[in-house]
Amino acid sequence: MSYARFAIYYVPPEGALADFGATWLGWDVALGRDVPQFDLPGLHDITMTPRKYGFHGTLKPPFRLKEGQTLEALEKAVSTLAAKLAPATCDGLKLTQLGRFLALTPYGDLDGVQQLADVCVRDLDGFRAPPSEAELAQRRKTGLSARQEALLIQWGYPFVLDEFRFHLTVSGRLSEDQMQSWTKALQVLLPDLPAPFALEQIALCGERGDGRFELIHRYTLTG
Repeated sequence: MSYARFAIYYVPPEGALADFGATWLGWDVALGRDVPQFDLPGLHDITMTPRKYGFHGTLKPPFRLKEGQTLEALEKAVSTLAAKLAPATCDGLKLTQLGRFLALTPYGDLDGVQQLADVCVRDLDGFRAPPSEAELAQRRKTGLSARQEALLIQWGYPFVLDEFRFHLTVSGRLSEDQMQSWTKALQVLLPDLPAPFALEQIALCGERGDGRFELIHRYTLTG
């Protein structure tokens, strides 16, 4: 399989949460295939944006490989990194409104999750090709702070390090009325969310030719 971009994600392990995420979005990132969505009018439309990425939490945002780098070298580097990193834990996950979209976010002491994401961003950056002018322009369309612009230039993405907030996205942009109705729908369908929440694996995922991301390999954190 040839991939256009790669990313380091948290992909929930097999279980109720992973099953929910796949059925909610209509795409199983772990298996790399479409799955039937919950039978809810409008669900297909409001999950169109997150569907292609699958149910995940971003640790290192999608990037193209730098010239001279290979998938095999990236896999080895991620494996080596996972062997050095300890699992990160916090009190749990909860459904949250983040701006105009809905997501599951962690709560409690988030230092471990933050540090894990920071290391993924920094230590694997040697594999990232610089963003194109078109990619930079796309990121700037929403309006960036001076700090976010600096992060975009240095790391290829504006919402990393101190601008990062770990989350598992469950919707695209919603109106206020939609926000209320879909929050109620999610509260009915969500499985019991993990409490505590343990981030014990990282996942190397790739963007296929059809624009969908799929799992390449999971790496258990054993540091």
